[in-house]
Formats: sequence, structure tokens, C-alpha cells
Amino acid sequence: MNNHEQLWSRCLGVIKDNISDTSFNTWFAPIVALKFENNVFVLQVPSQFFVEYIEEKYIDLLRMTLYRVVGIGTRLEYRVLIDKTSGKGTQIPSTGDHSKPKAAPAFANPYHKVQLPDLDPQLNPAYNFNNLIEGKSNKLARTAGISIGNDPGKNIFNPLFVYGQSGVGKTHLANAIGVMTKQFHPEKRVLYVSANTFQIQYTDAVRNNTVNDFLNFYQTIDVLIVDDIQEFAGKTGTQNTFFHIFNHLHQNGKQLVLTSDRSPIVLVGLEQRLLTRFKWGLSAEIEKPDFELRKAILQHKIYHDGLEIPDEVVDFIAENVVDNVRDLEGVLVSIMAHSTLADLPIDILLAEKIIGRIVSITKRVNTVEKIRDVVCEYFSLSVDAISTKSRKREVVQARQIAMYLSKQLTKSSLSSIGNTIGQRDHATVLHACKIVTDLMDCDKNFRSSVYEIEEKLKK
Repeated sequence: MNNHEQLWSRCLGVIKDNISDTSFNTWFAPIVALKFENNVFVLQVPSQFFVEYIEEKYIDLLRMTLYRVVGIGTRLEYRVLIDKTSGKGTQIPSTGDHSKPKAAPAFANPYHKVQLPDLDPQLNPAYNFNNLIEGKSNKLARTAGISIGNDPGKNIFNPLFVYGQSGVGKTHLANAIGVMTKQFHPEKRVLYVSANTFQIQYTDAVRNNTVNDFLNFYQTIDVLIVDDIQEFAGKTGTQNTFFHIFNHLHQNGKQLVLTSDRSPIVLVGLEQRLLTRFKWGLSAEIEKPDFELRKAILQHKIYHDGLEIPDEVVDFIAENVVDNVRDLEGVLVSIMAHSTLADLPIDILLAEKIIGRIVSITKRVNTVEKIRDVVCEYFSLSVDAISTKSRKREVVQARQIAMYLSKQLTKSSLSSIGNTIGQRDHATVLHACKIVTDLMDCDKNFRSSVYEIEEKLKK
């Protein structure tokens, strides 16, 4: 490719970014670059009409493109093909002055978008995907959030409507989406705003007669994150304004992320046209974290903060603090504070004391029947199996462990335990407990099995 062809190819790339595909294919794709000599760029066009139309509609764009790609001082001439067979044509100079740029152009420079003032996204960088631990309760919402952070506005999750009870991680996820977007797309205008803040801003705009400015500002956002959208309920003016903002952003391929304490189908006090739009994309529920997720969250925070907390205390916290993530983190902070300031060991007693101030701890009640069933499940035996007189080693061992744990973990009498587990008498139960105790002292694998069953009974 010759030098003038390369230059024109670069010019076309710039022009294509600033006009529609239809206009580009109609008016610029047919143009051929002929030569560039003595600061004169010659373009071959199909007809005189092309020259007139380009000079009228696109001369400013063309001039700025030449300045940018070729250099200031470049002059433009057109060559109109008269006879395709002979290749004859006529040369027509552009009516625009391409020798120097205009001192004060009356047109908007197509290469420099209006520079909007820097925008503070109002994000909390501590809320990111690195510390948003994935579990069954949040997997769908978290996966969708990562997809948005990678390519905001260009996916099927628009809007993303995240809902769930307080404290399950909706705000964390919303911020994480914004943080990831700014990392991968720093040029994007991202804004996190609570519904309450939005309402206050709108009220001030109405009072100061600046509603148009308020609308114009929000229509410049690339990724708008609104937290606790249910607070718009009953606010007719706010809803109407947000409706127009939503439409503008969505139609222009901008990303919307909304959170609420309930799903769109049960939201009350919001206009139907808004609720309909909330359901255009993906509605994802974040449920209460299950035991495994609660434990993973605790372990991550303990590791991140360089703490040392016994595993049994971690399990105890995860078992008893079940409603939300904030309480889990609050318990950890309280335990560390009490341990440090009062010089107390971090153990179950301290954890129970702290947790008891936050949630109601329900003591787990084990029954002989429950212990029997868990032991049978552990050894893959039927309940009927340990009720027989079978002397098979695995059956006898399971029966003895069930009796031992029943004596340790329940207040049932020896006779009651023996009667429930295989129709045995109290002497058999005493003998079973002695056998299990002796085996636990000398057999590491046997001891490990008993401890594992005990852990299952705690869950």
C-alpha cells in the first residue's frame, strides 16, 4: 500500500467513528486516494454531486481529519471521473481553506467529545469481587455482576435487579460491579447512589428550579447503580424523573444496576411502567448465606486480617450467626476486641458470650433417635441393622458408638438408650461406652470417626 493510501485508510478509520455506518458507506467508502504531493491530497470521487455534498455536509469533519492524520497545511482536491473507460477526469479544489486551521471554529470538533468534569463514583473500594465470597446463595448475582464489570451495557443483564434481605451482600455486590468497571474501563462514568440520596438531589433540583440540569447530569452516566430502589415508593415526582433517566440510559446502551429488599413482583408503591422496566434484564436474588458460605466468609476475613481463631470457634460462629454477613463480621471484631482488651482466650465461651448479645443462641438438642440415625448414615447401615443381634464387626461398632454418644450428648437413662438402640439393657450400654472409650485412646482412626460423627451432630 502506497503512502497516500495508508494515510487515507487512517482518515477513513477516524471518519467512520464519527458518522453513521450508512453515511460512511454512501459518501466515503467509494472515495479513492490518488496521490499526496506538495501538501496536496487528491481524492477521486464518483461524481460532481459527491463533491458538492461532501463540501456542504462533511467539510469540517474532513478538514479536521486531514489535520489530525496528515498534518496542518494539507490542501484537498477532488478528481471527478468523467469517462470510466479512458480514465479521464477533472480536478476540483476544495472550497474550504485547508492550509491552516480556523482560529475559532464555529463547529464542534468531532475528535474531542465534550469534556465532562471528573466524576467521583461514590464507590467503596473495600467492596470488591476479591472479598465477595461465592456460594450457592449469591452465585447467580455474582456471576452476572462480573459479566457487567467486564463489559457494561453490552450484555443481557441490563438492568441487573438484585434483591434480598438486609445484610446479605447487595450493597457489596453493587459496589464491586462499579469498582471492577472502573478498573477495566477507567473512561466510563460510573456512579453509585442510594435511592435516598437520589430523592434528596431531586427535591433540591425542584426547589432550585434546576431539574433539567439534574436530568442532564444523570443522562451522562455510563453505569448507574441505585441502591435500595424500594425507597422510591410513593415518590411520584422522583419516579417520573427516574423513568426518563432509565429510558435514556437503557436506549443508549448504558448499564443500570438496581438493588432492593424485595423482588419487582412484590414491590408496592412504584409505577407499573417502572416495574416493567426493572424486569427487562435479570432479576437475581441473594439469599441468606448457608453454613458453608458463612464459614468461608469468616475464614477469608480471618486470613485477610491476619487473625488467629480456633476452628471450633469459627464453626460455632458460622452455626449460630445465620441471618447476614454484617453480623458475622461484627462478631469477629467484637471477639478480637474482647480478647485483646480484656486479655481473654478466644474460645467457645467467649464466642457464646459475644454472639448472645447479637442473636438468640438456640441450644441444639440431640436425641437418642437422632444420634442413632446419624451413626447409621455415617457407616452406611440401615437403622434395622443395629437393632438386630448381628455380631458383624461394623454393626457392633456402630451400635456401640451410638450408645456412647447418646450417653455423652443426651440426658437419657442407660435403659432408655439401650431400649432405643437394639433393645439392649443398661449393662450393655455401659459395656459399649467402656469399649468405645478404650478404642478412642489407642486407635487414631477410630477416634477420628467418632469426632466426625460428633461434628455432624452439631450441624
